Amino acid sequence: MTLKIPEEGHGASAQADRSMFSPPVPERPSYRWIVLGIGVLAQGALAALQHGLSGLAPMLRSDFRLSLPEVGLILAAANWGIMSTLLLWGRLADRYGERIVIAIGLSGSSLAILAASFVQAADAFVAWLFLAGALGSAASAASGRAVMHWFTRAERGLALGIRQMSIPLGSAVAAVALPLIAAAAGVGSALVALAGAAALGALCAGLWLSSPPDGTSDSAHASHVSPLKDTSLWRLAFCAGLLVCSQVAMNGFVIIFLAEHRGVDVGLAAVVLAIINVGGGVGRVLAGRLSDITGRRVPPIRSQALFMAVALISSAMLVNAPLVLLIPVLIITGTLAISWNGLAMTAAAEMAGHARAGTAIGLQGTVIRLVSAGAGIAFGFIVEQTGSWSMAFAALGVLPLASYGLLAPLIGEEERRLIPTTASAGASPP
Repeated sequence: MTLKIPEEGHGASAQADRSMFSPPVPERPSYRWIVLGIGVLAQGALAALQHGLSGLAPMLRSDFRLSLPEVGLILAAANWGIMSTLLLWGRLADRYGERIVIAIGLSGSSLAILAASFVQAADAFVAWLFLAGALGSAASAASGRAVMHWFTRAERGLALGIRQMSIPLGSAVAAVALPLIAAAAGVGSALVALAGAAALGALCAGLWLSSPPDGTSDSAHASHVSPLKDTSLWRLAFCAGLLVCSQVAMNGFVIIFLAEHRGVDVGLAAVVLAIINVGGGVGRVLAGRLSDITGRRVPPIRSQALFMAVALISSAMLVNAPLVLLIPVLIITGTLAISWNGLAMTAAAEMAGHARAGTAIGLQGTVIRLVSAGAGIAFGFIVEQTGSWSMAFAALGVLPLASYGLLAPLIGEEERRLIPTTASAGASPP
């Protein structure tokens, strides 16, 4: 079979291709929670690769005799790999279904991580991590698409919020577990554990993941334009990229800021960062549930963008304030910087509709990474050049304000998409 990807992932041929790779469709309503569990596992395994390696950084630096910039290169390698293939995997998921895409992608990623555990040279290690990310990114677009398929619009915000919570959750588990494994049995064993997580995600997807039956779609109101040509999707993705800049900067610098500028113990600063990530994960679930209740995705994203801007400017004003006041504001700011993410993915998937959801999610993930790629560098540059953390936080606060303004036209776009659904039901919009 030739792996040809059409412009649109639907139609008779696409359905025939998917049926070749999918097990019989379960009829139990509870099956959608199994799909969500697989999505959480698959995305969590990818997040562990993308973010968890930072816990091994000191050991990797010692083993490979690395400079700090070289350590940064190793930690960025998997993320670059993920960014390079997200869109491709999304389109493949639209064409062939989530089961085969996740199973192949995470299996390949697992093998690449295992290969990395045996190499002796830093450049080979970087290459294998890049490949592991490029293959593992299948889990991102495809698992989001699977969850979107199996949950109706009335519960999809909650479901995708839970799925997105797996990113900080997987990162946190890896950040704690990998150094412990490495200390007890070596870095190679820690990488084997990381490979095992990817392999488990691949196995679960291969055994239990199924595409929904035809006719279960509730996205008749979705755009009929290809995601790659949909200006609304591009706008949403760009705005999401602006919001991610705050997330990148807060995660990257909150410990340094508290430890170096305010003299806080590194352990306590790390606890602050952990609380931020846990709060952000919970926030994703709550934001998703609230969007299900209101029936809207874009307005709550805009609200969080505005609150984020206010929180960042408040942080800028309080950099030298008593810690009892500063730390809660930092926690609120960091939590807001993380908690909107599930809503943006839900909005993108619903704009594109079921048949193109994988492409839309892949497009958004790629644009987000491109827009936010230099956020940490720019934030650190401002601090270094001006000597002012206040100026850096204030400059960061401009980005969610810009996102707030740019998202405004998408409110009307969302309302127009909802008209066929609400009108056909003979009800007013929720």
